[in-house]
Amino acid sequence: MTETSTRTRAGFGYSLVLAIGMAAVVGSALGFQYIGGYIPCELCLLQRQPYYYGIPVVLVGAIAALAGAPSWITRALLAIGGIMMLVGGGIGVYHAGVEWHFWAGPTACSTTASSMTKNAGDLLTQLNTIKGPSCDAAALRIFGVSMAGMNVIASAILAAIAFTGVRKTA
Repeated sequence: MTETSTRTRAGFGYSLVLAIGMAAVVGSALGFQYIGGYIPCELCLLQRQPYYYGIPVVLVGAIAALAGAPSWITRALLAIGGIMMLVGGGIGVYHAGVEWHFWAGPTACSTTASSMTKNAGDLLTQLNTIKGPSCDAAALRIFGVSMAGMNVIASAILAAIAFTGVRKTA
């Protein structure tokens, strides 16, 4: 087996693991939202964006590795995925700080969601006025760690996987 094919397999493996990990994290957030009924705040929605953009990027890296493209392409796409996870982790740190009242959150996060209407005539009016929950109140804490904190942990692990993949495929 040649060194190039070993690097190609490693690049494919790291890209695939990273894509699956990203999909699992954002899928869990969507599950909490749609199955668990947790309404995300403005910062919660912002934390998902690196995942939404990162999954296709690292999947292209996996496809490039399978297609036998030069290893620098897979490494570059893994690095971009890792940087996206660092950005997502940074947003998570900011959000966790807002939850712990270390600093103020954005003004878009200052309102709370009201209960749904029972009058169909008021539905359109309420759809235009209901805002998501406040960013400074954690909807759920597990062992004292909010969902924003869990995102920081997940982002750090995924970034480590991405940068390890960059190093191993070089």
